[in-house]
Amino acid sequence: MLATIETQETETEAQLGGIAADRLRSIIERVERLEEERKALASDIKDIFTEAKSAGFDVRTIKQIIRLRKQEPAEIEEQETLLDIYRRALGM
Repeated sequence: MLATIETQETETEAQLGGIAADRLRSIIERVERLEEERKALASDIKDIFTEAKSAGFDVRTIKQIIRLRKQEPAEIEEQETLLDIYRRALGM
């Protein structure tokens, strides 16, 4: 009877381990797929910046505008005010 209980426990652990392993594999594969997508998107973004540069646009300025568009108007105004104050302090 003890052997039967031990066998049942081993089978239960294997099933639980199998389920956990399947779940873990699923999570890892999903992350890997997303990383592949991110890599493809980064390549697409790089291509767009190359296109912008070849059209005569300044890529650094475009990136700065993209950062600004993510901010709230009050944050932008505060940064511009501080930049102006610092420029005046330096006589620029």
